Amino acid sequence: MSSAELLQRITALEDAQAIRHLKSRYLFSCDRKDVAQMRACFADGPVDIDYGPIGQFTRADDLVEVFKRIGCHDHMVEMHHGSNPQIEVWDDQTASAKWSLEYRLINTQEHTLTLLTGYYEDGYRKVDGQWKISKTHFIPVSSVVLALADDTVKAVFAGRAAG
Repeated sequence: MSSAELLQRITALEDAQAIRHLKSRYLFSCDRKDVAQMRACFADGPVDIDYGPIGQFTRADDLVEVFKRIGCHDHMVEMHHGSNPQIEVWDDQTASAKWSLEYRLINTQEHTLTLLTGYYEDGYRKVDGQWKISKTHFIPVSSVVLALADDTVKAVFAGRAAG
């Protein structure tokens, strides 16, 4: 193996690791309601975001506004668990990945617990040496919504999640 081939392989591994860190930062910033950090995960300019019922966006700033309006409240206790990354680094500027998601939301105002599973289909581009999300589509698989009362738990919905 030539030194150029070895360098190319090492770079691809480093890029894949940087993309893992980027997705982790994105999910963690959503849980922490850190708007600036969440926005920093996305590329500037046109993006392709499809979060189903939450909305479709061609600008990350439009997603941020929805995030602030519906998600950034103390009564929304969230946890995103991304796993099973399948990352493809296509070249030194573009990559894609699929990620499984397990999501939990305790809404202390409505007294509900939502459990959601699905997966992301993401695209990435390198901007000024940093990987950024340029495409993200969430495909829901299953959802359970439970109403929480002092002494009972009632299933409000359980089944295939709406997409």
